[in-house]
Amino acid sequence: MGMSDRIEAFILELMRQEHEDWIQIQRNELAELFGCVPSQINYVISTRFSPDKGYIVRSRRGGGGCVRIKKADQDDGLTEKDALNSIGKLLVNGYITSREAAILKLAASDAVLGKGADGIRARFMDKIREVLQ
Repeated sequence: MGMSDRIEAFILELMRQEHEDWIQIQRNELAELFGCVPSQINYVISTRFSPDKGYIVRSRRGGGGCVRIKKADQDDGLTEKDALNSIGKLLVNGYITSREAAILKLAASDAVLGKGADGIRARFMDKIREVLQ
C-alpha cells in the first residue's frame, strides 16, 4: 500500500470513528505521523476528498494548517463554483465529453436552478457521481 493510500485510509478511519459531522486534522501533525511532507497530505486531501468525490473540505493556512473534512450529505449545499470545478475534473479525467461538460455546467448554474440552488446542485452532482461509478 502506497503512502497516499495509507493516508487516505487513516483519514477514512478517523471519519468512521468520529461522532461529529466534521473531522479536523493538522497537516503538519499528520505529515509527521506518516513521515512525509505536508504537501503529501495536501495532495491526498485534494485528490481523494474533493467535492467531486462527495466531500466538503475547509482548509485554513498557518498554525500547522488545520483541515476540516466532512462527507457531503444530500442536504448539504454545493456552490456553483465547486460544481463547475467537479464537472471540469470529470472532463479532464475522461468521464465526460466537452459537450456533456458544457450541458452539465449550464444545468448546474445558479441561473437555471434558482432558489435553493446549492441543495439541488448537491443532489444533482451526487446522482451524476453514482451514474459514472
